[in-house]
This record gives sequence, C-alpha cells and structure tokens, in this order.
Amino acid sequence: MTQKPPLILASSSPRRLSLLKDIGIVPDAVLPADMDETPLPRELPRALALRLACEKGRIIAAQKPNCYVLSGDTVVACGRRILPKAESVEQVIECLSLLQGRRHQIYTGVALSLPDGRQISRVADSTVTFRQMSHAEIVAYAACGEGVGKAGGYAIQGRASAYIRAMSGSHSCIMGLPLFDVAQMLRGAGYLLT
Repeated sequence: MTQKPPLILASSSPRRLSLLKDIGIVPDAVLPADMDETPLPRELPRALALRLACEKGRIIAAQKPNCYVLSGDTVVACGRRILPKAESVEQVIECLSLLQGRRHQIYTGVALSLPDGRQISRVADSTVTFRQMSHAEIVAYAACGEGVGKAGGYAIQGRASAYIRAMSGSHSCIMGLPLFDVAQMLRGAGYLLT
C-alpha cells in the first residue's frame, strides 16, 4: 500500500490546529507562511481572504513539494471596511466600538495545495451580530486580552460570546477554519477516504 503524501498546515494559528484535531485530522507538520497581509487598493474582504489563503499555500507548497498544504485566512468586515487583526488592547477597543450593536461578516478563505502542484480553494462566510455594549463592557473585554491577535479584535469561542446576539453560517468559519469545507476539499483531493 502506498503511503499518502504528508499534510502540512500553513498557519501559525493554534485554533486552526485545534479545529482540525476536532474532526480527526492531525497534520504531519505546521509551517506558517510569512507574508505581507496588507489589503490591495480597493480589495474587497472576500477577495482578500481568498488571496491570502492561496498565497500562503503557494509559499509553503514551493518549500514542501509533493505534499498536501492546507492554508487559510480570516477577514472580518463591517460592510466593505476590513477590520485589522488587533495588535493591542487599544485596537480591540476600536474594533468592538465599531462592531457593537451591528451585524458584520466573517470571510475565511481556505486553499489546499495538492502534491501534483494544483491548488483548490473556497471562501466560507458567516454573519455575527453583537448586542449594544457599554464603553465599560468594551474596555473590560479588551483588558482580558483574548481579542489581541484576533481578526476584528474578538474570539467568538471565548468571553465575546456573551455579547453575541446572533450568528449565521459556520461557527468554525468564524473561529478561523470552515471544517465542512475543509473536509470536503480533503475528501475530493483523495486525502480523506471516509
């Protein structure tokens, strides 16, 4: 029996690794792609998520040929406005001040680079609605630190869930990896046989 090529997760996100494990997939290696994630002029959120996922996959596939390379990127947007990956408590406060009381979109692009050099990709999207939050609630959430390093300045799987009034779409997409889409892609590529 021929051994299947290794699967590499091209992401530094511990959440993506944990999500894969939730559906029984353990990558052979984790190798994040280092690249500029700045949106292009007039680039829309969905297009940005897809472009970044594909580029990250291509970078790692070039380093590790003959492997499956799974890559992803999540973009949080309020209308056409792309929110940053919050780098500080102050940025978390800025993001939540914009998002509170509003509905916003989460786009997660996923790309699977195949051992034969082809790449397949998809974008999943979900909608989240925050309830109105007081300034004190926003500051308290920001101070807990879980929003730092997260797109849009919050983590849905943590304390922010207490402020989310509604959501539609894929919960795992909001967390950073749409598991249904990933499983379908891996199955279609012959990596998953079940």
